[in-house]
Amino acid sequence: MNERVQVGLESVPRLGPHMRLRHDKARGQWTIQAPERSFVLDQTAHAIVSRCDGKVALGTMIDDLCAAFPGAPRDVIEKDVLALVQNFVDKGVMQA
Repeated sequence: MNERVQVGLESVPRLGPHMRLRHDKARGQWTIQAPERSFVLDQTAHAIVSRCDGKVALGTMIDDLCAAFPGAPRDVIEKDVLALVQNFVDKGVMQA
């Protein structure tokens, strides 16, 4: 059994192998396409996932999101980002 990868502010996430971020033009929504499954992203999830390029740490990404959404408190953004990325890492959709 594999140990659970714990996501933190130093983690540098990216989509896992065979996972693709796609825009569904017919429905006007962003999705992550994976083998035999698909994840529909809302605006917040897309803002997070689109920044997960395997080059930027989550702490830096959270700072960028705080600048993009100045009305949202940093602690709320940090909690949401860590929860979403941890969920996708647990499902094998992302790697950190």
